[in-house]
Amino acid sequence: MAGTKDIVILGIETSCDETSAAVLVNGKELKSHIISSQIETHRKYGGVVPEIASREHCLHIKNVVEQALTQAEVDFNDLSAIAVTYGPGLVGSLLVGVAAAKAMAYAAGIPLLGINHLEGHVYANFLEHPDLEFPILCLLASGGHTNLILFKGHFDYEVLGKTRDDAAGEAFDKIARALGLGYPGGPYIQKAAARGNPKAFNLPRAMLEAESLDFSFSGLKSAVLNTLNTARMKGEHVDINDLAASFQEAVVEVLVAKTKRALAKLPQVKTLALAGGVAANTLLREALAKELEGGDIRFVYPSLKLCTDNGAMIAMAGYYHFIKGNYASWKLNAVPGLNL
Repeated sequence: MAGTKDIVILGIETSCDETSAAVLVNGKELKSHIISSQIETHRKYGGVVPEIASREHCLHIKNVVEQALTQAEVDFNDLSAIAVTYGPGLVGSLLVGVAAAKAMAYAAGIPLLGINHLEGHVYANFLEHPDLEFPILCLLASGGHTNLILFKGHFDYEVLGKTRDDAAGEAFDKIARALGLGYPGGPYIQKAAARGNPKAFNLPRAMLEAESLDFSFSGLKSAVLNTLNTARMKGEHVDINDLAASFQEAVVEVLVAKTKRALAKLPQVKTLALAGGVAANTLLREALAKELEGGDIRFVYPSLKLCTDNGAMIAMAGYYHFIKGNYASWKLNAVPGLNL
């Protein structure tokens, strides 16, 4: 049971296909972290089916929250507040989490905290690196977003660059499906790429305008699909491992180049943080670490369990909202297109 003066936050995340809840004490002690994944459910479709995702959240949200509270050895009387993702994401999935959080917070008589999903990904780094100092440049790369964010302080952000079309993680999923590798695409692409030659195919790198920090992966995706279609029409064999390796290297090169471009514009930044599902990619981590080697910029990223969507990152962001007094109203609703 938590102490009477402890700040105990229950974090709930249901923005896409993972139902997750976590209990965080005083912004430091992660007492529980439960994730119910829908990967096996959606794998047969090659991607997330929104209608199915929302139904699965309805089935599992109660048990996930109960497990989180039990594992943390707390009950609703111990909670200081409940933090929940209210956007961006799939509207049906978001509504399940928001409705559950509102009901529980209202019944318990405690504050409700509305958390931006992207903000949560950034705050995942604070769970394992509580000594991070501002300003921080964050490369957030996930299935739905690819952003470069200048993190000036808590709740003080500036989005420097974003994707103009496909997000990096979205491109990984689509190419993995085209290559017949499976879902979710990131791990399958990485596994195949480890067996392939990244120089086998000359794929495009969209750098856009000279000073732009935006991203674009639709051209790269089209180039891979065209390579496959052309080979099939000609009856030629394509080494899937080589194509996966060439694709992965092209994505990583763009992400690294844009990050370097941003750092060059921001001499005041001494910390680079990686966040989002694509942050789990080994090649991306290694490439960024190599670029920063010998310099004075600190490079941090979450452990693998905190890269994907999870309640722990929502609880972490919720802790800072709570101490700031940024409470949500009972009219909080899902905002699928929410910006940072």
